[in-house]
Amino acid sequence: MALAINDDSERLQRRRGFLGGDIAAIAVMTAIAAIGYFAFPDNLALLTRMITIALLVLSVDLVTGYCGVATLGHAALFGSGAYAAGILSAHYGINDPLLMMLAGIAGGAFAGLLSGAIILRAHGLPQLVLSIALINLFHEFANKASSWTGGSDGLSGIAPDPVFGLFEFDLYGHTAFFFGMSLLLVVFVLLRWLVRSPFGMLCRAIKQDPLRVRAMGASPKAALIRMYVISGAVAGVGGALNAISTQVVGLDSLSFTQSAEALVMLVLGGTGSLFGALSGTVIFMLFEDYVSAANPFHWLTMVGALLIAVVLFAPKGLYGTAAAFMDRRREQRS
Repeated sequence: MALAINDDSERLQRRRGFLGGDIAAIAVMTAIAAIGYFAFPDNLALLTRMITIALLVLSVDLVTGYCGVATLGHAALFGSGAYAAGILSAHYGINDPLLMMLAGIAGGAFAGLLSGAIILRAHGLPQLVLSIALINLFHEFANKASSWTGGSDGLSGIAPDPVFGLFEFDLYGHTAFFFGMSLLLVVFVLLRWLVRSPFGMLCRAIKQDPLRVRAMGASPKAALIRMYVISGAVAGVGGALNAISTQVVGLDSLSFTQSAEALVMLVLGGTGSLFGALSGTVIFMLFEDYVSAANPFHWLTMVGALLIAVVLFAPKGLYGTAAAFMDRRREQRS
């Protein structure tokens, strides 16, 4: 009886700790968004773009950081969500932003299911090659299906209605920024719940030792495909937001460069951490924007130097290294 009471109290304390962490995370993200809003009032398009890419990087983190699946083709999921939302508006005249978002989620999830079913048939380097092949196939398909996607000219004619019929997507990007930030907060909280759930713990175990997981009676491949579908839905949110905010979808949303940069941002912040994915995105995009404006001819050299320094001196990523340092300090004090 006493043991049961102790277990219940421990669970209650753990839930309260998780809830407190979620509230703190929302508060920190909201504060950073407010700082960005007032620091870049004339460049909200950059902040909105940062949010869309952050959603893509979070989706990469789900399969790479938490499941250990090597991929360089995640932009296929992002682009599928963008085209699904854009086609719904441009070809069918359905311009409600929430319905467009649902279309993006469905498009990304379907692309995730298709990609996962193919990529997960291999391991290691062949897996990476399959992901590159898939992104090229998605890109070429979108280019050839020009009657639906606009091909190399891009898909235009996207005209989202005001959010809830009240907030129009203005030229200054205020509505797009607040709409995107709201989506990011909701997705982030849901993903924090996901990675702490039994399913999330199962995916971490698969990354560590898939043979032991299989010996315990679980199916690693089924779990990884489920995570790939969830990852595709998250990437689809980012793609749909990109289509809604820019009102055009180009082939660059399905480019290999997009996938590679997303992986670089994840490594920069730290794999296997949602905060690492967000911090890597913010640091990379702000640094890239600043140095490209300061030195248009040699900014890539500066970006490369930053990445080399992080890999050599902070192999866990900037956020991952900082978190590990704080944990060591906490252990020393206790």
